[in-house]
Amino acid sequence: MARKEFAAYEAVSAVVPGEGGYSAAIAVKALDGSGAPRFHKVLDDQKFKTAHDADQAAAQKLEQLIDVNEDGELAWAAP
Repeated sequence: MARKEFAAYEAVSAVVPGEGGYSAAIAVKALDGSGAPRFHKVLDDQKFKTAHDADQAAAQKLEQLIDVNEDGELAWAAP
């Protein structure tokens, strides 16, 4: 699991299990500890056979994350 901290949120690599495998995701939670984490699937619904593979892919995608806005939405570096 990889982690990044921003002004009001922390973001961590995550995995979402589903039919046909696992999806890579980024989980976002407020730094003040209130509320449940919000999961954002990344990599255009690509499925992975193992949770480990999905988490590694999410960790790589997390490296490109530059911010989390006040609404908890992800902001990416320009390609």
